[in-house]
Amino acid sequence: MKLLKSISLILFVFFITAMAHAEQKLVVYTVNYPLQYFAQQIGGEEVEVHFPAAADVDPAFWMPDNEALSGYQGADVILLNGAGYARWLNKASLPRLKMVNTSEGFMDQYITTELDARHSHGPGGEHSHAGMAFTTWLDFKQALIQAHAVLKALKQKRPEFSDQFDQNYSVLERQLMDLDRRMRALSLKNPEGILWTSHPVYQYMARRYQINVQSVMWEPDKALTKQALDELKKGLREYPSQYMLWEAEPLEESVQALRKLELQSLVFNPSANVPRQGDFLSVMQGNVENLETAFQ
Repeated sequence: MKLLKSISLILFVFFITAMAHAEQKLVVYTVNYPLQYFAQQIGGEEVEVHFPAAADVDPAFWMPDNEALSGYQGADVILLNGAGYARWLNKASLPRLKMVNTSEGFMDQYITTELDARHSHGPGGEHSHAGMAFTTWLDFKQALIQAHAVLKALKQKRPEFSDQFDQNYSVLERQLMDLDRRMRALSLKNPEGILWTSHPVYQYMARRYQINVQSVMWEPDKALTKQALDELKKGLREYPSQYMLWEAEPLEESVQALRKLELQSLVFNPSANVPRQGDFLSVMQGNVENLETAFQ
């Protein structure tokens, strides 16, 4: 009788422990919004995803305060973008066993840049885009690889939810593959098309979808100077185009100035930070629609 009571007690404790473990959500911290979105879509209600950067900063050049850094250090999983993204990681002490480089699967395909012009946008101060191109997710095939790395990391931490995570990932996979299909169709419509971009962040998109991209270093919320327009005029002589791609909606005076050069303004938001409206998928769908209009 005592033996049966002991076994029952052990089984009861084991059951309570297992239930408590199952109810405890997996705490995930990310370095940008795309990874936050992937983790939320795949993990569903079983994960608690945090991306603590303020809405008005570029996460690539953001520096977390002590409170945010403590959150990263206490997380179960830390999702990194790789490709030199989030330069604060070089100065921070984080538990390596919790960090997951989601772009590790295509490290040999990173794009290096030689841009040395420094500029600033938002409260982050001056920075340079020299070194590694880091908006890896704008190649939707690479975005899918990153999403799969997120799936793998969550399954390793919560294997009991593997089937659920797999089902959620399948939905995200179809969405990203549809975006990739639509983007690949663009080069077939206009194989020699040239796009000018207001910022050098579209390198992976340009490579994957065979788009000839020429970049300047402008901000959508700042008025264009005469010098900036004169430099663009020179560039247009060598690389004629009908479109300027912006990261966000530009000032109306900038739009009008470009119209005088017979350039239309289009928005392709990289969505590195949380959008004011919609989510990652709706923003990217809107981006693709804008390009489809241009390439027609």
